[in-house]
Order: sequence, then C-alpha cells, then structure tokens
Amino acid sequence: MDIKDLTIDKVHDGLVGKKFSCLELTNSFLEKAKNENEKLNIYITITDKEALKQAKIVDDKISTGEEISVLDGVPCAIKDLINTKGVLSTSASKILSNFVPPYDATVVKKLRDLGMVMIGKTNLDEFACGGSTEYSYFGPTRNPYNPDYTAGGSSGGSAAAVAAGTCLYSLGTDTGGSIREPASFCGVAGLKVTYGRVSRSGITALASSLDTVGPFAKNVRDIAHIMNAIAGRDVNDSTTPDVSVPNYVKNLDNDIKNLKIGVPKEYFDEGIDSEVKASVEAAIKKLEGQGARIETVSLPMTKYAIAVYYIVMPAELSANLARYDSIRFGLKPENAGESLEDYYFNSRGEGFGDEIKRRIMIGTYVLSAGYYDAYYKKAQKVRTKIIEEFNNVFKKVDVLIGPTVPGPAFKLGEKLNDPLQMYLVDSLTVPMNIAGVPALNVPCGMTSSGLPIGMQIIGPQFSEDKLLNIGNIYEKL
Repeated sequence: MDIKDLTIDKVHDGLVGKKFSCLELTNSFLEKAKNENEKLNIYITITDKEALKQAKIVDDKISTGEEISVLDGVPCAIKDLINTKGVLSTSASKILSNFVPPYDATVVKKLRDLGMVMIGKTNLDEFACGGSTEYSYFGPTRNPYNPDYTAGGSSGGSAAAVAAGTCLYSLGTDTGGSIREPASFCGVAGLKVTYGRVSRSGITALASSLDTVGPFAKNVRDIAHIMNAIAGRDVNDSTTPDVSVPNYVKNLDNDIKNLKIGVPKEYFDEGIDSEVKASVEAAIKKLEGQGARIETVSLPMTKYAIAVYYIVMPAELSANLARYDSIRFGLKPENAGESLEDYYFNSRGEGFGDEIKRRIMIGTYVLSAGYYDAYYKKAQKVRTKIIEEFNNVFKKVDVLIGPTVPGPAFKLGEKLNDPLQMYLVDSLTVPMNIAGVPALNVPCGMTSSGLPIGMQIIGPQFSEDKLLNIGNIYEKL
C-alpha cells in the first residue's frame, strides 16, 4: 500500500474491498506523521491512541458487514485552535499550552460521527495571527517542498500535513487568507468558504466577523467530500444561515462552456511575481479552451482591503482575547503579583507572544474613545464599499480568477522583522474575507526554484459548488 497515491475515494474502496485494514492504514500514516514531524514541525500533538482506537472501530464495522461512510477511517488532521474533546487544543499559544477542552467543535463532531481517524493537531501562528506559522509558541512549520521556506500561515501545519502525506485531508481556518495562502505555498487544494457556510462553534475566535473554517486536501474532489460533511446550519452558531447544502461531489463534472470568468486587472499589477503571473494566466487560458468566456474586470477597492482588515481584525481580536485571564482556564503566571490587575498583566505578559501583543494594542487603540470614529467606523464604511463592489462584479461574471498570493513561499525569517511586509502577503486573499465570499486555491504550477504556485477561484456567496466544479475541471486538464 503506497499511501502517497491515496485519495478519499481510494481509501474507501480499499477498506470496503478489504485490500487493507484501517489499522494498517492508520499505522502507515502515523509512522509518516512522526517521521515528517521531526523535519517539518507539522504537529503540536500526534494522537496515536485515539487514531488507533477509531481505526479498530472502523475495522469492526467492516468485518460485521456494516455500511461505512466515505470518510470512515480516512486519516485527517485538525488545526490546533479547533476544539477536540479530551485532546490538547493550544491555539499555538503559551497561555493555552495546557488547555484540554471538554467538548468538540461542531465540525469535529460532524467528522467523528462519520468515522474520521484523527492523526493529530496541527501547528499554526499563535491564535491564527500570522502568515508564516513562525509566530507559534511551538516553533515554525517548514515547507515540505523546501524546509528552508515557510509553509505559510496561519494554517501552515494543516497545509503541510496534507502536502507531506501525513494525512489525506485537514481542517484549517481562514480569517484573511489563512487557508488559501498556505495551500498555495504547499501545493494543495484549500477552500475558504462563504462566511457562515461552516459552523465556527468550538473554534477559538480571532475576528468573529471574518473567521471561516474550511478544508485542505490533495485534490478538489476530496475537498467536495469534506464539504458534504461539514457545511450547513448549526444551532450553536447563529451566523450559519439556513441555506440548503448542495451535494458538492455531484456537481464536480458540470460543463463550464459559456461560464463567464472575470480577471481582475488589479490582481495582476505591479508586485506580482512574474512566474506566478505567467502560471495563473496559462491556467485561465486552459479554462478558456474548455469554452469559458474571459473578461477583464476592475476591483479598484481592493487596494483598501488590507487597511480595512488591519483595523477590523485587531479590534475584534482585542475583544475576543480579553477572556484569557488565566483564572477560569489557561496557564497560570509564574508571578501572581499582589493585586488582580497584577495577575492580569503577568498572565498575559507571560502567556501572549509579541505578535498577539502588537495586534491587541492596535485593536484597543482603534476602539478607544476619540479614535473609534476615525478608524474603526471608517473601516466599516469602506468594508461596505468593498462588499458592494463584489456584488456588482458578480452581476457581470460568474466567478473571478487571479493569483492566490503575490509570490511563492518565502524563506523562514525573511519577513519576521518587518510586520508590514508580512501583512502585505495577504493583499490578494483579504478582500474575500472582508466581503464574506468563498475562494478556492488550486495549484497551477511551480517556480523555477521548485516552489508551488496557486491560483484562487472566487465566487459570490454560497457558490462553493461552482468553484469546486471549475477547480475539478482544471485539475483534470
């Protein structure tokens, strides 16, 4: 059994056909995960006992002739800010380094009900704040294509877990590009869903009006399988609307003839790496060859998205992280101090990393008296303009296609001392979070130095099935 060639469908067929047992499969992936983790630092926790226990349950089902779901026994990985009952969920922060949640996030519960085998909890930037997984308390994750380079962030561990072959799919979160950017850097498929398409219940909040949960996988078909499992309304998350969930797998092979693809000229401007630009343009040409109609469009508000994001996101982060007082849960400070105020200062001073502190200070500042109108309120007005711009462009075209990131993966340490340069890596992914629309990263080439290139397919709200359809057609080409 060569695990590198497996997909979700192949695993299902192999288990049902008794070509291998779920225990054999799980042991192979656990061994791979341990070996790769030593080199790449993908996992914060590898969950051997839990994985093997679930694998035995799947084998018992098969031996008794019980029908199994397509995700039964499929090895996966979960980003470490998604609650897993009884398993460490640290958010890659010192302050939560001993936190074991008493319940599962909704997405985890849904996958458990379908028999998932969890290989482990993946590394990330602390509280999902970062674009390189270098802001993790547990050290950076390295790129499987070249360990001197970043795997991206904040879901770098989840992307690297799939790219390195340690699992077949993983879950991450995307607040400003944290699924699509690492998916692009690591050469895997990754979907940022419509805001509210997938429940956020049980996920550590970064920015509550921007956060989304979504999958990584080797290919688009596997992404569709996972979306069938996790999408939909959740009574525990009031931001999940009662919008019907299509069968994402069923729509994968639809004809794209006469599909209108918009190419935003601003996404190909100065600052885009020449190899990235050429690869994405070649991918668009291939889709045109399948009968899609290409039209150049303009999204002039794009240039303001980063400014809006770095006001709205830190403001919401500062409010969300106010709950971390190290009293109800979390690591206690070494020095408690003499007053409750001392205790708060010391617990957060010791427990939060530099990037978290930076964002809390920015967020608190823009929400403070005298500055709220000048910054936060103005940012929300511009956000409304960006939403309107996307709504208008989707009246003319069905989807948009452009580069996911301006360039390929960068070297570890290259941008650590320049936060602004790190923030600008998200310049092409942030607008979709601001507008709440879905976007799919699909690998579309390699640089001359052997690093993956990704393109993103962007659609109107709740058009994930259309994006997956186009991504699947492109993969087949």
